[in-house]
Amino acid sequence: MRYKLLGKSGLRVSELCLGTMTFGEDWGWGASQDESRKVFDAFVEAGGNFIDTANGYTDGSSEKIVGEFIASERERFVIATKYSFPLQMNDHKGNPNGSGNHRKNMIESIEGSLKRLKTDYIDLFWLHAWDFMTPVEEIMRAFDDLVRQGKVLYIGISDAPAWVVSQANTMAHFQGWTPFVALQIEYNLLQRTPERDLLPMAKAFDLAVLPWSPLGGGVLTGKYNKSQGNGNEQGRLSSTAGGNISERALAIAEVVTQVAQEIGRTPSQVALAWLRAQPGVIIPIIGARKVSQIQDNLACVDIDLSPEHLQRLNEVSQIELGFPHDFLQNEVIRDRLFGGTFNLIDNHH
Repeated sequence: MRYKLLGKSGLRVSELCLGTMTFGEDWGWGASQDESRKVFDAFVEAGGNFIDTANGYTDGSSEKIVGEFIASERERFVIATKYSFPLQMNDHKGNPNGSGNHRKNMIESIEGSLKRLKTDYIDLFWLHAWDFMTPVEEIMRAFDDLVRQGKVLYIGISDAPAWVVSQANTMAHFQGWTPFVALQIEYNLLQRTPERDLLPMAKAFDLAVLPWSPLGGGVLTGKYNKSQGNGNEQGRLSSTAGGNISERALAIAEVVTQVAQEIGRTPSQVALAWLRAQPGVIIPIIGARKVSQIQDNLACVDIDLSPEHLQRLNEVSQIELGFPHDFLQNEVIRDRLFGGTFNLIDNHH
């Protein structure tokens, strides 16, 4: 496995990140501690050093399990965890300050995560989801305080609009505070809307992008395209894919499967290889409930999709960028903006 710099930092992280939302059986569908250990060991043996968890994953069990696994070689690993949601999935009603982005929840969350992970510091601390209430300056100053205290080394943001991240990092720059170096978003062949604003913003600020759900909730493995045994109906439901699966999603999964068959790989590997081929610093988060799944996913680093295969995948999954992107790409508008000299300009930006 190769390594990448985490955005605008000198931190070296593996080109794949291990997601540990499956570590623990508290939610009824995760992996046992023994199976989680096998998944973890397979990732590490492949050269992985980047581990992602969150305070509320499996009601705190994920952090505890990760803490046990890294205890003997803490300095070797880059550990990322998150705050915003409450610790217990069902323990959130009646306490308005038990979740959210504000300083109080940030401080209480980091202290809990440090204890569960049994470590003195967090390598990368994520804001998990934007709450649209907490002032940006409160968040960025609180993050900076944690960095200055040595409890956090780097910060990132997940599930937030591009304008929020832009505002936060611009403010941090001029205030001399710690900026975000990474962005975590849903991004895969089924979900390409981040290409409108989030990904261009990440490039502009040199943010590493960590896509979650890179296999589209399992749809891109092709398993829902298979007959369900009645001979005339394809699979349509997936608890991990959020209910009914659209015809568009099944069509994309079919092309992924076709490409996989042509190159002798699995659909999961092809879907991950497509992600890794996208511009910018893209570090997919791979998770598994079985060691066989993580082993399959890890093999994606050995795949370089051909231009023809990339084109087929892009065409079947493409989206309309919408306004203002389509407007600004219009030839008439471009001609007016550049006085008819657009094709004569060597653009190095």
